[in-house]
Amino acid sequence: MHFAFTEEQEELRAMARSFVADHSTSEQVRHAMESEPGYDDGVWKRIGSELGWPAVIVPEAYGGLGLSYVELVALMEIVGESLLCSPFFSSVALGANALLVAGTEEQKRQWLPQIAEGQVTATLAYAESGSPSLDCLATEAEAFGDEFVLRGTKRFVVDGHSAELLVVAARLEEDVALFLVPGDEPGLSRSRLPTVDQTRRLAEIELNGVCLPGAARLQSPGSGTASLQKILDLAAIALSAEQVGGAQRCLDMAVAYAKEREQFGRPIGSFQAIKHKCADMMVRVESARSASYYAACVAADDGEALGRAASLAKAYCSDAYFHCAAENIQIHGGVGFTWEYDAHLYFKRAKSSESLLGNANQHRERIAQALEL
Repeated sequence: MHFAFTEEQEELRAMARSFVADHSTSEQVRHAMESEPGYDDGVWKRIGSELGWPAVIVPEAYGGLGLSYVELVALMEIVGESLLCSPFFSSVALGANALLVAGTEEQKRQWLPQIAEGQVTATLAYAESGSPSLDCLATEAEAFGDEFVLRGTKRFVVDGHSAELLVVAARLEEDVALFLVPGDEPGLSRSRLPTVDQTRRLAEIELNGVCLPGAARLQSPGSGTASLQKILDLAAIALSAEQVGGAQRCLDMAVAYAKEREQFGRPIGSFQAIKHKCADMMVRVESARSASYYAACVAADDGEALGRAASLAKAYCSDAYFHCAAENIQIHGGVGFTWEYDAHLYFKRAKSSESLLGNANQHRERIAQALEL
């Protein structure tokens, strides 16, 4: 099978790469990650109003561009290359996907146009113990007539401290239900979590008797658990593409430094040990890219193999990114650990992304169970 982006997709990638080159430089990333929201609001507004990235997978009927998941993966790879600090991943891969998978027609018409224009940021709150298993879900939703009351605590919510709309997963009787919770809803409190990766904010969400109308519940066509798992699979595929972009950037940084750094009178890139490291990094990056692109095609076709493709991509891309980030620091030597160089920022992003939405071992175990091994 030969995979290649179309001319339109390549143009989309070129425009994205040009934009991040101007608005996600090393200095701008460091400034954004130290700000209160964790991103530059002006840059985010331009992404929504001028570039239309949040509208990529939103159907045209809801004010979006109506493109496929392949286009989203193409963008996520560029975002990963530049460590762009923005609520793009949370709003699209988590928030918009939740509405597309499980939202009612009324909910889609109310929220998707606002997300597509970048006017509303959204995210998904599901994790509690750090395990990707939905069996660990402890947050409860109680029905009182036409209303629901939510109680529980969510952790590791991507951009949960600033998102204007949260999709919250809670246990309702014997199944999982999803609810739309505005960020300013009474009874909802949220706080930033201290994390190793300063370029991506995670938050803890406390639901202290949050009372919601019946219309706030997302009405999944089937099992709520199955819908939530599909949302997580789609998000994992988007995250795997971001990891590919980060791994590629680590390889580029390592090769560039190996060409300019001299030792014993010649560039260190001429030494066999460094050559082997770079070659191994390249093999891992290309293999990860293939896994990510395959998963994107499965997602675009809404294929039955979505779960296996998502776990395959997330597992391999997590390992590849972390390996490349670590080797990049090794090739840089002592300066690789210093604050002035960006190598440590990619290393931290690689480590945090490795655990987000389930680590490689958990996804490999899922594949093994699906294959009955």
